[in-house]
Amino acid sequence: MKLAPHRDSRRRTGHDDQGSAEPLFILPLVFVMLLGVIQVGVWAHAQHRVQVISSQALATARAYDGSAAAAYEQAEQAREQLGGGVLHQVDVRIDRGAAHARVRVGARAVSLLPGAGLPVASEVSGPVERLTP
Repeated sequence: MKLAPHRDSRRRTGHDDQGSAEPLFILPLVFVMLLGVIQVGVWAHAQHRVQVISSQALATARAYDGSAAAAYEQAEQAREQLGGGVLHQVDVRIDRGAAHARVRVGARAVSLLPGAGLPVASEVSGPVERLTP
């Protein structure tokens, strides 16, 4: 039984390189793109947390017996209950008048990419509850 001679592909194509340098350029780009997608997900999650904190603080500020101090306390409690280190530099501002309450929560989302700490914010407002005879 005779075997056919092995044909070397390098001789056939005329190329003598042992590999390609393309993955050296493509893989880091794919890695940065993947981190970018994950960063957007982290930003969306942080945005949702800020919205929850602001809506819970507004509910407390709008209550008939509510106050700005109670709303600040509720915002801090909501932040602690949500846990995690997704939000940094959280700033809560509450304005409560006789007829209207407004809550603004701003923060920065944790960054996976250097220099990409994206800001997140939520502002909600509504009328203050009151008794009418």
